[in-house]
Amino acid sequence: MSTPASDIANLRKSYEKAELNEDASHADPLRQFEQWLQEAIAAEVPEPNAMTVATVASDMRPSTRVVLIKGYDERGIVWYTNYESRKGQELAGNPYAALQFHWVELERVVRIEGRVQRTSAEESDAYFASRPLDSRIGAWASPQSQVISHRGVLVANAAKYGAQFMLSPPRPPHWGGFRLVPDRWEFWQGRKSRLHDRLRYRPAEGGGWVRERLAP
Repeated sequence: MSTPASDIANLRKSYEKAELNEDASHADPLRQFEQWLQEAIAAEVPEPNAMTVATVASDMRPSTRVVLIKGYDERGIVWYTNYESRKGQELAGNPYAALQFHWVELERVVRIEGRVQRTSAEESDAYFASRPLDSRIGAWASPQSQVISHRGVLVANAAKYGAQFMLSPPRPPHWGGFRLVPDRWEFWQGRKSRLHDRLRYRPAEGGGWVRERLAP
């Protein structure tokens, strides 16, 4: 049974699972992110690797979508997609984006902002080769973000490229990785009475990071 629209404003939750303070958090935001991601995986939350990617088009209209993180290290956060998709085209025109992870069961949010660049062809080739065969065929079959007349178009395309490439489809030239190089991180931990913990990291002059607490 659905919740009446008039009752949505009255939905409440008390956040009491954990806390986030300066003494217990890492000085390096990448290490803090790694800890929280691994804890989300260990807690078996649904799709702990899912993140929202926000981009802005040339007409200043923002858009969001959910993708899956495929790698992270000191260079940044990586995901893969069709470069001709809406997000690919928007990033070509404005190479800045924001990411968000929301691990509901742990009452945690991570926000990451920065400049986006394409991964190398070698990185994209290596990841593409590791994908299941049907996913590799799907990268050829789907003209992502374009209007199609019906689902049969995708099915026909998949059959066409499956017959053409058999077991060895190469990486499409329009498909590959993006890497966001962070220049802002924020970690949010839900707390009781809406007095949530928010720690932001920004670059420090001379290297490293400034860690500061924000009001919730």
